[in-house]
Amino acid sequence: MKAAVVTFPGSNGDYDLYKAAQQVGFDTHFVWHRERGLDAYDVVLLPGGFSYGDYLRAGAIARMSPIMEDVIRFAAAGGPVLGICNGFQTLCEAGLLPGALVRNDVLRFQGKDVRIRVERTDLPFTSTYTEGQILTIPIAHGEGNYEADPATLEELEGEGRVVFRYVDRNGEPGAAANPNGSWHNIAGVTNEAGNVLGMMPHPERAMEKLLGSDDGLALFASLVASVPALSS
Repeated sequence: MKAAVVTFPGSNGDYDLYKAAQQVGFDTHFVWHRERGLDAYDVVLLPGGFSYGDYLRAGAIARMSPIMEDVIRFAAAGGPVLGICNGFQTLCEAGLLPGALVRNDVLRFQGKDVRIRVERTDLPFTSTYTEGQILTIPIAHGEGNYEADPATLEELEGEGRVVFRYVDRNGEPGAAANPNGSWHNIAGVTNEAGNVLGMMPHPERAMEKLLGSDDGLALFASLVASVPALSS
């Protein structure tokens, strides 16, 4: 099974993402943003960072990179696409996910561990979690405040497309648990088909207990378990 880690100028989570995919058994390759062609891959991963310095808007210029045409085609064909942090922002800019990520309501960069609750376990990214499971995952972003119009938020909630939600130590959402002001405490959403996931927390940085948490490991293990079923 092959995983592509798409790298943009300014990406800084690409190596972490590469190692996370490799750790669970993927034959992992970096794909530079000017390259073309993703047909040989089973999974496409968009890393965190500050693509193009986050000029204009976070992910706005990365969305125009040549490889994004292939990412859009890959997703349209049902291939699993994971965008983390800046990758999430890029997926929203590309129209693969609804809504937008704007400046944190505290108006400063946030880098710390947060708790998120798993809301769905029937996706290629979450099949080895349990519904309601609380994960400890680090964040590192200045523009992680997820916003959408009321109709879109209602649709996301009604269709169960909120995959991860910020919660407190008791597993409850609320302002105290929300690091960026994200509406509905949203930490990650999926598209209608369930094969594209965007999330602000960094599961690739939570792969080993020695480093603080291994709660991200199951996300990549879920992809490994799901790829054969998706390709059959």
